[in-house]
Amino acid sequence: MPLNRPEDILYFTQQNPFDRFPNGRPRVPDELLQRVALVTIEEAWSVLCRHGYTHQYEGGWWNVHPERVLVGRAVTAAFVPTRPDLHQAIEAWGEQHGGVGGQNSWVIDTLVEDDVIVVDLFSKVENGTFAGDNLGTAIARRTKTGMVIDGGIRDFARLQAIPGIAIFARGTDPTPIAEVALVGLNCPIRIGHATVLPGDVVLGTCTGVIFIPPHLVQEVVEESERVRLQDRWGQMRLREGKYLPGQVDGKWTDEMRTDFEEWRKTQQT
Repeated sequence: MPLNRPEDILYFTQQNPFDRFPNGRPRVPDELLQRVALVTIEEAWSVLCRHGYTHQYEGGWWNVHPERVLVGRAVTAAFVPTRPDLHQAIEAWGEQHGGVGGQNSWVIDTLVEDDVIVVDLFSKVENGTFAGDNLGTAIARRTKTGMVIDGGIRDFARLQAIPGIAIFARGTDPTPIAEVALVGLNCPIRIGHATVLPGDVVLGTCTGVIFIPPHLVQEVVEESERVRLQDRWGQMRLREGKYLPGQVDGKWTDEMRTDFEEWRKTQQT
């Protein structure tokens, strides 16, 4: 059963250039996570598409706190509609591996700081509510980041009051989670149009959510920092009237490139 097996995680994340957690999940450095927090979805998308990663973004969320930015390392979980024989097998696995409470709690119990729980609940909202205020509090305490739930949430009034976390879900419903079975933990999952692997860097903003493979995180942050510098320079020169908008947004002349490079030497990124 693909539940948190190191051999599976290592196999699917072979291109990871960084250290790993004990279960094999990629551990992108904290310093890069901090830099990702300043990246826009569009900047990340541009780099990923350039490398052929065209299924990493998902929009259309119930974004509980659109003013907050979500960044962290993905812990993935997959659920399916349950059936008696499958439920029995998974519950037996939980007993053997120390699972406490419902199967959604088993996933939460694996989380550490700077993780982002990413759950494929096949967009189920009624009886697909992965977390309410109690489990939301546990997620907040463990991760200090938030959650991405391709399903529902409940206890919304209290859940939205939890400080310091960002929440992306498909909707809210008063029903508890029911009639679903956990069939994957730290395995490849589908979130809408996106494919997510354990250890991907999750970036969630008011635009949507994008999942960045570890081996592309460095390029994403460096590209974003370069673009931010170019935008600062271009907007400054536009305010000064030195260049026309078409020049700044178009192909730069040698004079403009020299001008930018001389200015960049005076700046701190």
